[in-house]
Amino acid sequence: MQKNESVEEFISKNEEWKEAIEILRSILLTTEMEETIKWGIPVYIINGKNVIGIGAFKSYVGIWFYQGVFLEDKAKKLLNAQEGKTKGLRQWRFNTTDEIDKKMILQYAKEAIRNQKEGKEIKPVRSKTIEIPSELLTALNANDNLKKSFEQLTPFKQKEYAEYITTAKREATRISRLEKISPMILDGIGLNDKYR
Repeated sequence: MQKNESVEEFISKNEEWKEAIEILRSILLTTEMEETIKWGIPVYIINGKNVIGIGAFKSYVGIWFYQGVFLEDKAKKLLNAQEGKTKGLRQWRFNTTDEIDKKMILQYAKEAIRNQKEGKEIKPVRSKTIEIPSELLTALNANDNLKKSFEQLTPFKQKEYAEYITTAKREATRISRLEKISPMILDGIGLNDKYR
């Protein structure tokens, strides 16, 4: 596989874990995956799908298996970084370079590649329901024109308005935001349309 110059740059910026990253990279480069940079880290892909990523932190360096939930993990090396939130992603952490078992990592990588080719994938579930904050709900119920205009907005724009009010901590701020957005809703304008 051809080396990616952006990955070279990533490695040069990670002095503390440089050797470990280079070892992990050398293992992954022996596979058929394509090397790229996404979200500022090296990512290895098959047919445009993310399979494995490498990340470096203060206390460890790790590899991420984007669909790691499907790996057998016979050696019990994989962690779910956020139980209850993370569905498919699993990571394998290394606290020292000596912990890197090249043969075992290559076995896990090959299984991840096979799984990706077989289409084993957890797709993110997007919620269709929009939580309307009480202030906005009250305003919509009190004004038929506002309610009709809001209902004609795309779900994306409705969600933007709902979140805009919900993220305000103080009630006074929520009320002032509601006053600001009401004319925009009536005009059928999205909250951030002027930036698009």
